[in-house]
Amino acid sequence: MSQTGTGQGVTGEDEVVDLCSELIRIDTSNYGDHSGPGERKAAEYVAAKLAEVGLEPQIFESHSGRASTVARIEGADPSRPALLIHGHLDVVPADADDWTHHPFSGEIADGCVWGRGAVDMKDMDAMTLAVVRDRLRSGRKPPRDIVLAFLADEEAGGTYGARYLVDRHPDLFEGVTEAIGEVGGFSFTVNEKLRLYLVETAEKGMHWMRLTVEGTAGHGSMTNDDNAITELCDAVTRLGRHTWPVRVTKTVRSFLDELSDALGTELDPENMDETLAKLGGIAKMIGTTLRNSAAPTMLGAGYKVNVIPGQATAHVDGRFLPGYEEEFLADLDRILGPRVKREDVHADKALETDFDGKLVDAMQSALRAEDPIARAVPYMLSGGTDAKSFDDLGIRCFGFAPLQLPPELDFAGMFHGVDERVPVDGLKFGVRVLDRFLDAS
Repeated sequence: MSQTGTGQGVTGEDEVVDLCSELIRIDTSNYGDHSGPGERKAAEYVAAKLAEVGLEPQIFESHSGRASTVARIEGADPSRPALLIHGHLDVVPADADDWTHHPFSGEIADGCVWGRGAVDMKDMDAMTLAVVRDRLRSGRKPPRDIVLAFLADEEAGGTYGARYLVDRHPDLFEGVTEAIGEVGGFSFTVNEKLRLYLVETAEKGMHWMRLTVEGTAGHGSMTNDDNAITELCDAVTRLGRHTWPVRVTKTVRSFLDELSDALGTELDPENMDETLAKLGGIAKMIGTTLRNSAAPTMLGAGYKVNVIPGQATAHVDGRFLPGYEEEFLADLDRILGPRVKREDVHADKALETDFDGKLVDAMQSALRAEDPIARAVPYMLSGGTDAKSFDDLGIRCFGFAPLQLPPELDFAGMFHGVDERVPVDGLKFGVRVLDRFLDAS
């Protein structure tokens, strides 16, 4: 990284921790209904940081307070296809009473930056800002154009962020062929001679659904064989307890092969309990990529204790593997039965790309330069990201937000969890890796 810059001597490593802390202190909680504070203040913060080093960022507001910031950096060879680096500014809500440090304090303690968004994903936003600001201060152009997108609304499906920009302002991404974003590039220590860095090359698709059962309303004291709540609860119980069949996709097969080599043992995807036990915190993230899933998350019915309602509803977070959407929906309808009406609240596709090419080589080389025992491997994300929207523009997307993590840190458990935090050393490592990656990409 540059050791000088506009006479200030500030490097990307120097300022990444403060950038992350300051972003966390801006409450951008997304409740999914515009009732939160929105992302406008964070978008303005990012725009100001980019403008300070000579860029001309644009802020796009899709709804009052729901704002994204986009900027373009000219590369040394503008004839080459451009690279997109995207991150979201919104976070899921947090209850301060549950946290060791206030979730919007951005406090630095015990070698970590604490707060909502520390890993999802204001850490990557800060690392991107730090690298870009350092390079522009020191006059180091990237090899090709880079589009920076700091986005609203990812935590509610991206309708007012990435999807809005892709649909309304596709010109912003003119010439972009590849992208990096969240939930990839983090480390998993196998032993003292090998650290795997999981790069996202696939993610499950989603069907967020509302289930409705109509029944016969009546007095709570009377026998009612057509109780909507009873019927719905039976269906939701069947769904919640269903064991979905194992389906090994291309990406999961590659990950298992890499893991087999790393552990020195053959892994059977049909009998993964023993394997997952060796993966610690990331087992939750990996285990669900072997199957489709449908998790009941909300229930609603009734308005008085002595009234049987005529309708009951539930919400379900459904996720399907690449290539298995039709099977997933058919299984859903069979499990729920004919009495349950199913409708999508939000739906989006699954993604999968190969783990090859110059961009992957750049990830490998950048990681190894900073960590000699690093090996990048592909994996599938059980959730979804803004990559789904950018894929519609023909952009090949990867999850690569590099972090070297202590083996004992439950990284996966902090996504939407309590006491979310990112190691200071991990942030500085990520800045160094991203800087090398840009030169090699």
